[in-house]
Amino acid sequence: MRKRSEEAQGGQKRDLSYPPLPQALTVPVYDNHTHLEIADGEGLDYREHLDRASSVGIRGVIQVGNDLETSRWSAEIAAREPRVLAAVALHPNEAPRYAAEGILQEALREIDELAARPRVRAVGETGLDFFRTGEDGRKAQLESFEAHIEIAKKHSLALQIHDRDAHDEVVETLERVGAPEKTVFHCFSGGVDLARVCARNGWYMSFSGTVTFKNAQPLRDALIAAPRNLVLVETDAPFLTPTPFRGRPNAPYLIPHTLRSMAETLGTDASMLAAQITSTTELVYGTWDSEPVTVSA
Repeated sequence: MRKRSEEAQGGQKRDLSYPPLPQALTVPVYDNHTHLEIADGEGLDYREHLDRASSVGIRGVIQVGNDLETSRWSAEIAAREPRVLAAVALHPNEAPRYAAEGILQEALREIDELAARPRVRAVGETGLDFFRTGEDGRKAQLESFEAHIEIAKKHSLALQIHDRDAHDEVVETLERVGAPEKTVFHCFSGGVDLARVCARNGWYMSFSGTVTFKNAQPLRDALIAAPRNLVLVETDAPFLTPTPFRGRPNAPYLIPHTLRSMAETLGTDASMLAAQITSTTELVYGTWDSEPVTVSA
């Protein structure tokens, strides 16, 4: 498993202990986007993460790949673990690296092959990131993004979008190339205007722990503006830990904090919101209960 540094920005030590278990949800939900391959905190095995999640009402997760290695791992874990479905892709910040090595097309062909596996239910995370990649990497990002869109459509899979500082360009690309029927803005980071664009196109908006942050009122406004049937919830673990544990490692079992905060923002009952999100998640990805395939560890 990949590991993160124990130091945060500025060289300050981070608290790498996992927060305590929250009160269990009455109505279960799914974690729409997580990275169980990244060891952060106490180095829990993916099965331990899933057991913790199950104990508080998390029915299953979408395990997401960011490159060839993690996409292979995600597909393999989903094949043998009934609580996991997989998403496979080259992250937009990885695409320039593959292009520089002259193997971007080869890598995309393998993503296409992985996408054909029965428990791979999404292509992602893909998209555009103009925060960490400069002008010199944008051509490769766009080439990769367009290819992932076509792979998702070819296999009739959902598309999970990574969109950072690139709202207009992501929307333009989706409209120009033609978005898959089920398109999800992972870790939705836009405001009301982007929420309205998503609503007009029938694109799903997945909210993470950022919606609980004190300074995230524009994100909560977007949640209010979003049609309820297009709303999903995720962790993006081990990142974006919800309040009150911001700065500590995130994990799927912390979804209840985000879900309850979303329900409070929407002025609705948490169980009602959970039921809606569960139904929507299964509409996007299908069910988790198909028989896993036995593969070697």
